[in-house]
Amino acid sequence: MSFLSLTHEPLTLQATEQRLTAVYEAARKGLKGDTLAFAAGMKPADFRRLQQMDPLVELAQEKGLADGEMELASTLYDAAVLYKDPKVALDLLKHTRGWVAKQQIDVEVNEKISVLKALELANARVDAMIIEGTAIAIDEV
Repeated sequence: MSFLSLTHEPLTLQATEQRLTAVYEAARKGLKGDTLAFAAGMKPADFRRLQQMDPLVELAQEKGLADGEMELASTLYDAAVLYKDPKVALDLLKHTRGWVAKQQIDVEVNEKISVLKALELANARVDAMIIEGTAIAIDEV
């Protein structure tokens, strides 16, 4: 029995310009973690190892995230300001500035509270309970 010779080429992890560009582009589109690794053409374990070996990988990832967020923010800002879209403007105010629309509650009470009137109503309830025979003597309580 003969064995065929299989060539084995070990994987060399280097932060090449091509890999850094792939990481940047994937991060710019909002990908993170394992999804970013696969989109950049690497296995997640290799991506994490490369991140530990070379700080440029993390820099490319952070720069990609920042540039992607900037592009989206610019698009929303242009829609709100240039195209006068009120829904986009409100969403920008809510999500970026923490703005909340005022909620006003008007409560008007036209009836005055009278202590004497409350006592009269309470006595009427007690009298009604006595007539029905459901009254409880105070000593029993």
